[in-house]
Amino acid sequence: MARIPVSVCIIAKNEEQHIGECLKHLRKYDMEIIVADTGSTDRTKEIAAKYADKVVDFAWVDDFAAARNYCASMAKNNWILAIDCDEYVTGMDAAALRILTQKFPRHIGMLRLKNLVPYGGGQKGYVTDDVPRLYNKNYYQFRFPIHEQLRFIDPAKGEDALDVFLIPMEVVHHGYVLTDEEMEQKQRRNLALLNKALEKDPDNGYHYFQIGQSNFVLGNLDAAITAYETGMRLFDQPEKLYVAEMIMSLAKAYSRKGRFSDALSLLEQYTGLYNTAKFQYEYANVLMENNQMLKALMLYIKVTTMKDCDTLGEHLMACYGRIMDIYKGMGNEEMAEVFRGKYLKCAAERERVLNS
Repeated sequence: MARIPVSVCIIAKNEEQHIGECLKHLRKYDMEIIVADTGSTDRTKEIAAKYADKVVDFAWVDDFAAARNYCASMAKNNWILAIDCDEYVTGMDAAALRILTQKFPRHIGMLRLKNLVPYGGGQKGYVTDDVPRLYNKNYYQFRFPIHEQLRFIDPAKGEDALDVFLIPMEVVHHGYVLTDEEMEQKQRRNLALLNKALEKDPDNGYHYFQIGQSNFVLGNLDAAITAYETGMRLFDQPEKLYVAEMIMSLAKAYSRKGRFSDALSLLEQYTGLYNTAKFQYEYANVLMENNQMLKALMLYIKVTTMKDCDTLGEHLMACYGRIMDIYKGMGNEEMAEVFRGKYLKCAAERERVLNS
């Protein structure tokens, strides 16, 4: 069978810890692999050369989008799959992928990324994110120097909403399992690039959202809230991919500061607009924090029946756990037991992902 008409494009710098495993996983599937090295001083290029079809150099200019676009320009195929060195492809339906690229030639493919996250004490879990990663380079390119995003090449389309499909692929992201020192270093690097980007584009709500995210991770909750609130004032299209995430993140920051009523008011304002499992799950959490247990229970149960409930990752397990806890708190052990089997099924899936 002919090779899958997709080129995997990877940018790398000092990634000897991950790039070998990343490329070994990719070699199971017959796709072109291009690695653009941005200045490694370790064995990254040497390891990449064992597996990639092409390893090229890109002089780093503090711009992840520029590096990704250069890497894509080196590819033979028009369809580009952007993967990071710390992301391992653990499953793919190649036949379905071919069909989707043929059926939707101008769509973006969304990758349901499973991110491993540290919980302290050597424990870890996983959360999911839908990220745009598969695209036709004739119509799209990356923009923004940090937390780069796919946008239309055609300037007339500007910030138009993207048509998307879900890529039939499982990818596990290992890059968040860092020491506290490594995570702080990463977030401070991100903040430096984001502040530099703001100098050129001071009214970009997406940059403020990402500044909020970095400050949230660093524990700078007041700075995170200020950034999120600024981003909220600047967005003009609620359907943009990051806006719902920004609203949920601001609600979490309010809650961490003990501002539970502010978190509830914010989510109530948008709950009708974002009828997704992730958004409704966060709304249910805030209802619990505001001691509205019955409403939270009903919403948790609704979330488990939503068609996109698998986007919750291990939070679906947490959802079942909270349903059980609320029923137990009501003295209804029988109803709590009804949900135990589903909780255990989610726990088994969690272990599969963590050990894949």
